[in-house]
Amino acid sequence: MKVVRGIAVGAVLAVLAGVIFTGLRWVSGLDALPLAVAADMPSLAGKQPAPAFPTGLDWINTGGRPVTLKELRGKVVLLDFWTYGCINCFHIIPDLDKLQKTYGDKLVIIGVHSAKFATERKTAHIEAVVLRYGIDHPVVNDKDMQIWNAYGAEGWPTLTVIDPAGNVVGQVSGEGHYALLNKVIGTLVQGFGAKGEINAKPLWFSGIHLEMPKTTLLYPGKVLADAAHDRLFIADSNHNRIVVTTLAGTVLAVIGDGSTGLRDGDYAHAQFHYPQGMALAGADMLYVADTDNNAIRKVDLVKQTVSTVAGDGKQTYMTDPAMPARGAELNTPWAVLFHGGLLYIAMAGQHQLWTYDPMTASINLYAGSGQEGVTDGPLAQASFAQSSGLTTDGRSLYVADPEASAVRQVGFGPGARVRTLVGTGLFDFGDVDGVGDDVRLQHDLGIAWHAGRLYIADTYNSKIKVLDPKTRRVTTLAGGNGEFDEPGGLSAATDELYVADTDHNRIAVLDIKTGKISSLKLADPQHLLAQP
Repeated sequence: MKVVRGIAVGAVLAVLAGVIFTGLRWVSGLDALPLAVAADMPSLAGKQPAPAFPTGLDWINTGGRPVTLKELRGKVVLLDFWTYGCINCFHIIPDLDKLQKTYGDKLVIIGVHSAKFATERKTAHIEAVVLRYGIDHPVVNDKDMQIWNAYGAEGWPTLTVIDPAGNVVGQVSGEGHYALLNKVIGTLVQGFGAKGEINAKPLWFSGIHLEMPKTTLLYPGKVLADAAHDRLFIADSNHNRIVVTTLAGTVLAVIGDGSTGLRDGDYAHAQFHYPQGMALAGADMLYVADTDNNAIRKVDLVKQTVSTVAGDGKQTYMTDPAMPARGAELNTPWAVLFHGGLLYIAMAGQHQLWTYDPMTASINLYAGSGQEGVTDGPLAQASFAQSSGLTTDGRSLYVADPEASAVRQVGFGPGARVRTLVGTGLFDFGDVDGVGDDVRLQHDLGIAWHAGRLYIADTYNSKIKVLDPKTRRVTTLAGGNGEFDEPGGLSAATDELYVADTDHNRIAVLDIKTGKISSLKLADPQHLLAQP
């Protein structure tokens, strides 16, 4: 997502299509050169001193001690302005890791977390995301956007390069800039190194990082209940595996060896990378959105094998509306749903809905222009906002659209249209029950249909809400007082909701009639849940 520099709040700004969306800036700061322009100048040395970091901010991966720019002199510094609801911010993590490995202690990466949503301002939540994504460089909680404004950041993500003398070289927004960053950083290291002005010694915070919790489930993202066969499928996302239990919690199987990878095979040898949504196609076939592998996996529940049916492990912005599935490069699939012989895919990084056709082994664009937004209309013209949850009542597809804090209704078949039930804009969010356009959610990641109602994982409000699709009325069913912590997915069986209570590292069970909440207690008589 992207925030574009503006003059007045409420102005209509230019739209940058694709993975970056339009927003607003409120305060002008340092007017940094575009990095591509700086890269072509005779001297890459910056001209403007980098603004100092404000005091009193929370720091992560430093033991809580603040980092100052003064102690970073002699290093190339890369500031990564991000917010954890932004999928594009996570797309650049491999580039950051590659740059860090290339330049070692000559480069210091500082994550500047400048939140969009209110919940994202909380340090504890940022710490959980730092753990989930294995971020090991220092991160500062810029909760009031002080650093953002001082540096004139233009969007999520924005990357700012500071030279070893402490001056700003330039800035670039969006993803896909590895080659440019590598060129600029490499030139700075070489040029300042030739003058003996590079400090290649490790700094005091080297090696300080948060430790992952030792829990049976680790940040589970999604859950799928199968009442007909007394099964529950849990995306144990940060353990890179799928856990299968009875509805009462007895472990039946573990799919995946727990290590990060894209490997097919039997349950014990298959590998996933941060799996999320799941869908059954009949009793014996499970599809999995293998999110960070940018792949769709098929699990044969009888043969107990995993195979890849779409995606090759590489993340890309998809421009061809139809292609053979197996060799396709996908863009962060987050949720799946099987209906009418097709697997519908919430392609979160693409802001679109796609389908996988098992009969033709093809993947096809179904809905969404690719522009991030909350526009209704015909399938091809509508816009979505990082779609991350899918459900159906058999007549319509319902979509959790978190970056617009919205719920969308999508028809099936030719001539279908997109309609918004809840949500009015990319920057309209909150915690307000009511009807239609008066409702405010906050980054809802999950949705489930049951008995004529839609149940919403209102993730950043840490609540479960109920939406009547006919009247558009929303009410809170449970949560808001610490019962949940950023629930990411939910699924219904009889009169119970199974909730992937992500930051509590558990599956919660919510009785729809009474509102009672309990934790699913896992029983593991076969000792299948050994820590990966």
